[in-house]
Amino acid sequence: MTEAVSRPTLEAVAARAGVSRATVSRVVNGGDGVREPLAERVRRAVAELGYVPNQAARSLVTRRHDAVAVVIAEPETRVFADPFFALQLRGISKELTAHDNQLVLLLTEGRDDHARVARYLAGGHVDGALVFSLHLDDPLPGLIHDAGVPTVFGGRPDWGGDTRAPGPERPGRAGGNPGVVYVDCDNRGGARTAVRHLVDLGRRRVAHITGALDQTSAVDRLDGYRDVMADLPGGSDPRLVVESDFTPGGGEGAMRTLLDRCPDVDAVFAANDLTALGALRVLRASGRRVPEDVAVIGFDDMLPVAMEADPPLTTVRQDIEEMGRLMARLLLRGLSGGRDRAGATADTPPDGGVILPTTLVRRASA
Repeated sequence: MTEAVSRPTLEAVAARAGVSRATVSRVVNGGDGVREPLAERVRRAVAELGYVPNQAARSLVTRRHDAVAVVIAEPETRVFADPFFALQLRGISKELTAHDNQLVLLLTEGRDDHARVARYLAGGHVDGALVFSLHLDDPLPGLIHDAGVPTVFGGRPDWGGDTRAPGPERPGRAGGNPGVVYVDCDNRGGARTAVRHLVDLGRRRVAHITGALDQTSAVDRLDGYRDVMADLPGGSDPRLVVESDFTPGGGEGAMRTLLDRCPDVDAVFAANDLTALGALRVLRASGRRVPEDVAVIGFDDMLPVAMEADPPLTTVRQDIEEMGRLMARLLLRGLSGGRDRAGATADTPPDGGVILPTTLVRRASA
């Protein structure tokens, strides 16, 4: 049986550096008040001895766990099948790793899991939470609020007043419920840009395949579509809008419905790239040429999905990975009192939302 190797102690680091145990503790735990030459001696001794702080003991001193929960209000089958979540998680992970924080992933398979997630958050296992893909009747925001956990949301929330994005003319921070911090893209403005492009191409029977309308991103994109279509003769035809669910299968079913209802449709704005892929398959199977007969635009610009579509997909780009990084950055800055780990003053999180701009990426489908 192999004997356990004893771990270097705080006292051993202090002896190697020639300083007190209290000085080592302050340096290791990120405290102030240690002159830089002494702090450098401590850091060198830590590296030479391979000292690893005891996280439980460190938490007692700093009241921090250096761990952040990422809560995705979707079942795992959806999370691992949709590249959107991988991109957002990658952005979050990069930012947390850069600040030596651990990511704890929590998924909700159903409503029974909400209480479990709330208990975990209230149990003091993490310093804060990043929450996204909420649905309009989701109880998670209330449960998280009751747990008293600092939180940043991904996507415009739909509670506590009007926090709707300001639109492309006024990108940036949106007002709303003070204290609710969220990161989103300009969904409504991006949708308007997409539909205007289709209209500028001479298309007049422009359809919209929505996302799940119990999510604010889908509602905002539908509103952007309606903003443009309201000015066109016949543009308010309700048959041109079919509700879907942000999936390729949903896009296929919605496109079949559209062709049955409106065989003269000449353009489709799909709520995301995956939905657009499903629509393209049905159009190809029905003998419609894209873009000659029907132009198609998606939303997200998820690579390589958009480039590998047949034909390559014109789409509205949102920087999904950067949205994840920004969510994590806002949370960490809030936890550190507006100062980053290097001690530099950082912007405090806004009361309301940060709205990132979108851009239209033109390819062969429209």
